[in-house]
Amino acid sequence: MSSRGMPLPFTCRKRPASGTGGVVVTNHPLGSAAGHEMLAAGGNAIDAAVASLFALTVVEPMMVGIAGGGLSHVRLGSGEHFVIDMLSSAPAAATPEMFTPVADSGPDYIEAAGRRNQFGAASVAVPGNLAGWCMLHERHGRLPFADLLMPAIRYAENGFAVSSYLVGTIGQHAADMLQDTVLSKLYLPSGSPLSAGSRLVQGDYAESLRLIAKQGASALHGGALGAALVARLALDQGPEGKVSMDDLRAYRPVRRTPITGSYRGHEIVGPPPPASSGVHVTEMLNMLEAYDLAGMGFDNAERIHLLLEVIRIAFEDRRAASGDPDFVDIPVDRFTSKAYAAQARARLRQVGGAISALPAYESHNTTHVTVSDRDGNIVSATHTINGLFGARFMVPDTGIIPNNYMHNFDPHPGKALSIAPGKRVPTSMAPMIVLKGGRPAFALGLPGAVRIFPSAMQAIVNLIDHGMSLQEAVEAPRVWTDGGHIELEPAFAHHVEAMRLRGHDARAVAHIGGGMNAIAFGDDGEMTGAACWRADGTVSALGGGLADEGVTFLI
Repeated sequence: MSSRGMPLPFTCRKRPASGTGGVVVTNHPLGSAAGHEMLAAGGNAIDAAVASLFALTVVEPMMVGIAGGGLSHVRLGSGEHFVIDMLSSAPAAATPEMFTPVADSGPDYIEAAGRRNQFGAASVAVPGNLAGWCMLHERHGRLPFADLLMPAIRYAENGFAVSSYLVGTIGQHAADMLQDTVLSKLYLPSGSPLSAGSRLVQGDYAESLRLIAKQGASALHGGALGAALVARLALDQGPEGKVSMDDLRAYRPVRRTPITGSYRGHEIVGPPPPASSGVHVTEMLNMLEAYDLAGMGFDNAERIHLLLEVIRIAFEDRRAASGDPDFVDIPVDRFTSKAYAAQARARLRQVGGAISALPAYESHNTTHVTVSDRDGNIVSATHTINGLFGARFMVPDTGIIPNNYMHNFDPHPGKALSIAPGKRVPTSMAPMIVLKGGRPAFALGLPGAVRIFPSAMQAIVNLIDHGMSLQEAVEAPRVWTDGGHIELEPAFAHHVEAMRLRGHDARAVAHIGGGMNAIAFGDDGEMTGAACWRADGTVSALGGGLADEGVTFLI
């Protein structure tokens, strides 16, 4: 039952946790534990977030790594907001013609001959995660940098218990992973995936992390780890276009100003392009603001149809203009204005139906962390190596799995998202922070490719319009469309027939997007974290604190 007094069609499977000293929410228990360790040691949210992300490169190796990319959205205790864009970019030798497309339309539009944009050396873009994490710590962290890597080093050197979630991802792509002897030796010993509960030790990666603890980003961006990566890429035969040492040395994270919108008395803050989220979450909420969603009720076919229509329009506009702002003109002010939303509402249909458009594509495989501390610092960060296990090979003697981010570019020349040297990949990542009266209300994010930003929008609606608790908001069933078929999660499956009667090609699916995690902020300084059932999401909350000054004990 929501706080609006209306029944909800689902029951939460997890429970939240609260504390006044700080909260860390990640998609793995050990990722959350690493961040908690930093808070307990006197670190701030930036320290905790970076430590959690390094830990996740060990325990969620299929999702994230130092040779990947992503976005970190930060609000400092001073009220300053910024986004560190550490998205991967096309190498200097890349060309629009480096891949041969297999189709000019349909579901295979994004694919290249031989799957060269998916796996192997040509699929690797210039990584940004490590450089960005180091920049975050250098500018805003509190603890020594080496301390932030200690949990990750422990997990890699001593091992950790493999979850069924990790086992499932290995099984999904075992055939590709077996093509690389270094990768398969670790994750598919004797040719079969690791078993749940077995212990995974990554000694080579522990040594790489030790080198990073000493040298920082330079270990990869010009140092020994970078040299090892480039040498491994050179082993693959085929056209040029591969990442070079010059690419690694030249890479720089970009500090960007977030997009800020408003919705029913709240400020909605999200990443700017190359991310779609800040622009199109704002656009969708502007359109929805004209409707009484609370009055409709959450479990209502009319409301679901309205959400789907608004999401469809956001994808139409995203296809019209999205990508790296250094290469593509994106009318941010127009898309995010209330006046544009009023015009866009005229495109809403009473009857649905699939439109003819190229399908939206990004990898589903990402991770997210949400962290806050007692000083008002907040980090909402989404990071990835793109596909599951990235390019599906491992750099020998390093434990590093490179990204396959070149798969996010359009392999057809002459398009807005075509490959160009230095161009950053487009992304749907939506690390969001919402304020009310200038104070943080909640922060959230999730994995899930093109399903990310519509899911983030729905969570915001759940909280503001439907009065859900944070736990309810992240676990609530979702809907999605990019203009083609529509998807409904199981708790909404009873609306499939109603959606079909409204003209939609409706399909019930197991889940839409990945594991959302979030933090809500109370007026009394208490922070509450929540993680949903779609991943191994875990909350760690810090309460209590040190003794009052002057307290002594008599012996």
